[in-house]
Amino acid sequence: MEFECPECGSENIEVIKERGREATLKCLDCGNVWIVTLPKLLRIPLIVSKHERSFKAEAELPEDEEIKVGDIVEIENDEVRITGIELEGNRRANKAKVSEVKTLWGESLRYPKIIGVSIYLPKGITQSFKVQVDRDEEFVVGEVLEVGGYTFKVEKIKTERKMLTHGKAKADKIVRLMGHQIRARASRKLKIYRGYESVER
Repeated sequence: MEFECPECGSENIEVIKERGREATLKCLDCGNVWIVTLPKLLRIPLIVSKHERSFKAEAELPEDEEIKVGDIVEIENDEVRITGIELEGNRRANKAKVSEVKTLWGESLRYPKIIGVSIYLPKGITQSFKVQVDRDEEFVVGEVLEVGGYTFKVEKIKTERKMLTHGKAKADKIVRLMGHQIRARASRKLKIYRGYESVER
């Protein structure tokens, strides 16, 4: 947890004693010593999605805090972006107090982003692929890519919120790349996604 000195505002804090939920803290900049009561942590069931596979985990969260869709929760060996919140009675919410949450759903941010690719061929044929990319990778409308032996020009980028016909987007927000097959040199080759077992962990 992050602490801030109430005297000087420094975050250079040392925990010098812990008893139950009470902690004695010391500011290493101004020397101020004070006691805080740590929030009660609740263990909330968390279903972590790694594309077509899901895994059960638990998130430890302060009971009096609020959690919302889009928040990032750290669990052992992973970071998870919350995509769904379930309350009692199977009700869904976009945000809720941690104490009211029955189950959280989320996607692993350590797992590669899987996006769809639609390549338009002559005679109305569409060739589709799923590719795995780093979440920070950027894609630009107009760039030339290769996947599965097909070279195509990106004409549209479908993100979680809108369809782009110009500009760029990060892979983390992209759902699908679309464009026509062309004869040209590709700026990069995309890796076809062959299922959960094929991803190096």
